[in-house]
Amino acid sequence: MRGAVEAAAAPAYGLAVLEALEAAGHEAWFVGGWVRDALRGVAAHDVDVCTSARWQDSERALVAAGMAVHETGVDHGTVTAVVDGRPVEVTTYRVDGAYTDRRHPDSVTFVSDVREDLARRDFTVNAMAWHPVRGLVDPFGGRDDLARGVIRAVGEPSVRFGEDALRVLRAVRFACRLGFAIEPATQGALVSAAPELAEVASERVGSELRGIVGSGRASWALSHETDVMMAAIPGLRTLIGLDQRSVWHSYDVLEHTARVMAGVECFSGGVASERLRWAALLHDIGKPACFTIDENGQGHFYGHPDVGADMAERILRRLAIPSELARPVVALVRYHDRPMRANAPSELDVISRLDRASGLRTTGEVVALMHEMLDLRRADALAKAPCCRSYAVELDEHERVLRALARDRACWRVADLAVSGSDVMAALGVSAGPSVGRALRDALAAVMAGDIANEREGLLAWLRSRGLPPGLLQARRFCR
Repeated sequence: MRGAVEAAAAPAYGLAVLEALEAAGHEAWFVGGWVRDALRGVAAHDVDVCTSARWQDSERALVAAGMAVHETGVDHGTVTAVVDGRPVEVTTYRVDGAYTDRRHPDSVTFVSDVREDLARRDFTVNAMAWHPVRGLVDPFGGRDDLARGVIRAVGEPSVRFGEDALRVLRAVRFACRLGFAIEPATQGALVSAAPELAEVASERVGSELRGIVGSGRASWALSHETDVMMAAIPGLRTLIGLDQRSVWHSYDVLEHTARVMAGVECFSGGVASERLRWAALLHDIGKPACFTIDENGQGHFYGHPDVGADMAERILRRLAIPSELARPVVALVRYHDRPMRANAPSELDVISRLDRASGLRTTGEVVALMHEMLDLRRADALAKAPCCRSYAVELDEHERVLRALARDRACWRVADLAVSGSDVMAALGVSAGPSVGRALRDALAAVMAGDIANEREGLLAWLRSRGLPPGLLQARRFCR
């Protein structure tokens, strides 16, 4: 970690805001995440500025400097300046009143000292201010905590979490993102405050969870911040200690899940997609509801992928996860355990199911999702008993088949058939109607099964040779 922030590291658009405020006689500092990341030597682009100016004075100074200004949070002293297309939040020094809604302070009091403003912030690593001339202001030891790799609350931890319970998840998110430990007193307070997440708006919880899952270290969070993760996603609670009673499993469902989450990071080289990370977290969430024990004492989870997919869909909807992310996640959960052989028809069956369930637009996107499915299956195999781990190697052959299918532009959509509805009507002498769609779906099934190539003349000959199914016979008689 760098010992100081160099002025050369500061972005010009942020410095322009600082200069405009100070030219008008106000004090101003960079604060928050930009300072934290600059001290770590990490590039950061979002700049927040704190100033002694009231928001009206800030707005006047910035407009006079030729900047566009938006009144984005004037009740709390905030305006947003736009410089070269970059937004910079500018907030008056303030201290906060009570947080009766567990989200926003009921009132704010504007103050004249930046140190008082820093005292209201959540964690020491976020409670620093920097100026290109005056240097660093660090009243709570944030720079030392960065050096030690520690997340520590500013002041009394229970007070910080009592103001806004979402800070419980923020602490875990920062620990995941930075690879830091949580300081013991802060850890104790956040565990005590975790149940209060039930009072926080679900979309805010979802936003923080996306940061945790997207960090690639959610496996650590599930194992080390279990109380917090259970409070954020109550459906995970039943995974704790669930002995799978199976020769195929060495771990309870929670430990298995954490290992799968770590596994997808390994197989993806640490750049797993967000949807794969969510799928790893939720892939076995349906197991507790499906758990049965047979007469030999062997545990089973029949139907858990479908039950888990339905649960995952409800969880993601409650957390306000966008549908374009949620649908592929649910598809991965639903089909992660579907039997599949390393041949084209079997893999095409799974691909077509993923396609229909995921809502992805292009065949290339669906192929990418199928690759992620294979990584999920590899991680799943390695997180089971030793006797199952060879399946992770067997999946290399599935990968080979998938690559060949992609190379050969394999067909699993009616739209990709070499014949169209018009071709079917001309070949069979029928009018438009549902039966034409049935004929196309039959042709697609034959192509996917490898019974016939996706080639126009051959498909037309195949359609003619089959004659007219009952539905088509009725349609032709009706048309006459």
